Amino acid sequence: MIDFAAPSSPAWLPVNDGVMGGLSTSSLTVTDEGTGLFSGEVSLANNGGFASVRTVLGDHALGAARGIVLRVRGDGRPYRLRLRTDRGFDGVAYQAEFPTVAGQWQEVFCPFGDFVPVFRGRPVPGTPPLDPAAVRQLGLMIADQRAGPFALEIAWIRART
Repeated sequence: MIDFAAPSSPAWLPVNDGVMGGLSTSSLTVTDEGTGLFSGEVSLANNGGFASVRTVLGDHALGAARGIVLRVRGDGRPYRLRLRTDRGFDGVAYQAEFPTVAGQWQEVFCPFGDFVPVFRGRPVPGTPPLDPAAVRQLGLMIADQRAGPFALEIAWIRART
């Protein structure tokens, strides 16, 4: 799905808590080593507390997949993989949280059945389960209620059948 070493890596849009008055910052850049680096600083000031990035996906046939696997090197903080089934800016997102081990590469598998529908960080009861065939956006988020810098390096993101 996403290989940061490929010459046509997708564009990523930061969506931080500034949309609600917060002061957190984030970006996703491609490193000289051909990895993605999701980094920035989480601020709890002004009711803040999250930083995220997202990208619109091309045509990926996820209907036959069981989930998404990421090869990441984190900082020991938990992160969230977020999926959206439309191309809109706001609305329901489906998210799965995954831990990281500081300084160690790991492959993290997020089964589609583990994704929870949320709207602005709150669960949305009654929302249908995630339909993998309908996924149109992919994002990464940190929202662990801990202020300070963060860094998650990503080698690739793939569908797993």
